[in-house]
Amino acid sequence: MLILSRKVGEAVVLDEKITVRVIDISKGVVRIGFDAPNDMLILREELEEEVKQANIGATSKVEDVTALKDFSKKLKKK
Repeated sequence: MLILSRKVGEAVVLDEKITVRVIDISKGVVRIGFDAPNDMLILREELEEEVKQANIGATSKVEDVTALKDFSKKLKKK
């Protein structure tokens, strides 16, 4: 892990595509801004974990593969 110190207004550039800038520091909270391509997904860590868990839950709920195949066939007929 790389650890850097930055002051308000200073930034870090990642892979020449993403700029992470310190916007404000107040009462132990750091506000940061991201300048990145529109097609890049940026999530807070806790949201990324929720998405991962939701995806795991969605894939584990498919217990009856036959029913899923039948449903797929019905969709293709339409």
